[in-house]
Amino acid sequence: MRTKLFFFVIMFVTIAGYAQQDAQFTQYMYNTININPAYAGSRGALSVFGLYRTQWVGLDGAPETSSFSINTPINNSNLGVGLSLVNDKIGPTNENNISADISYTVQTSADFKLSFGIKGTANIFNLDVNKLNPAEQGDPQFQDLDNKFSPNVGAGVYWHSDKAYIGLSVPNFIETNRYDDNDVAIYKDKINYYLMGGYVFNLDKLEYYKFKPAVLAKMVEGAPLQVDVSANFMFIEKFVVGVAYRWSASLSAMVGFQITDGLYLGYGYDRETTNLNNYNSGSHEIFLRYEFFKNNGKMTTPRFF
Repeated sequence: MRTKLFFFVIMFVTIAGYAQQDAQFTQYMYNTININPAYAGSRGALSVFGLYRTQWVGLDGAPETSSFSINTPINNSNLGVGLSLVNDKIGPTNENNISADISYTVQTSADFKLSFGIKGTANIFNLDVNKLNPAEQGDPQFQDLDNKFSPNVGAGVYWHSDKAYIGLSVPNFIETNRYDDNDVAIYKDKINYYLMGGYVFNLDKLEYYKFKPAVLAKMVEGAPLQVDVSANFMFIEKFVVGVAYRWSASLSAMVGFQITDGLYLGYGYDRETTNLNNYNSGSHEIFLRYEFFKNNGKMTTPRFF
């Protein structure tokens, strides 16, 4: 026998698995490497990125995500490489994804480049049985649920210039059962499809003021199509403010500051637009990005993504 708490937790994990699947980010436009390996090296600099997100604050067992990545172009070649780590906690589960990315870029016109990428991922999944409080201690159903390892592979394409981008990617092609009960998959990682795009408009001749709309569409079997739409404004290449809307899910506000030529700080706040809003005080997301440039320590053309 299992307690009602056990059924509640498994139900929660199942809902989170099908509704969210991969960890989600409000400021995805700065964290593209996690969902599209073709992004590796596209900024023309050694880019180090760290992010922390706490979702649905006040709701017991709500998602909590940490992300770290580094990517860079390889000198005198069309190759880019990247390495990333994502830790995602939901209720009694703790999941780590360690990924390596490689990209190859070709020049398609004077302004645009087309990049192809491959991602290899090692997933380590852990279920803390102590949080399930089973009625029968030592139940064999709870054996072998700790540190479950599974490999995966993904791919993506990324067409971009200094002012625009379009990307299509599948970070994980292999569907993986995270928890089996009598050979029935209760929590299963399914294939996630991502389509993203954005464009930067100059609002004045001196290019002090810029406007960038962007969109990210996520599709996974068993869940509704999720669409994130955002609009960001950049002022004098230093300050960024924006809003975002996750279709039928949440409304977000974003701010950012270019502290130095290499260091950028960003913050985002989400508020649910569903009934879930009654049970939490919103979601917070903060990140730091530091980049090392070759051209006298500065990026020749400031990038908005």
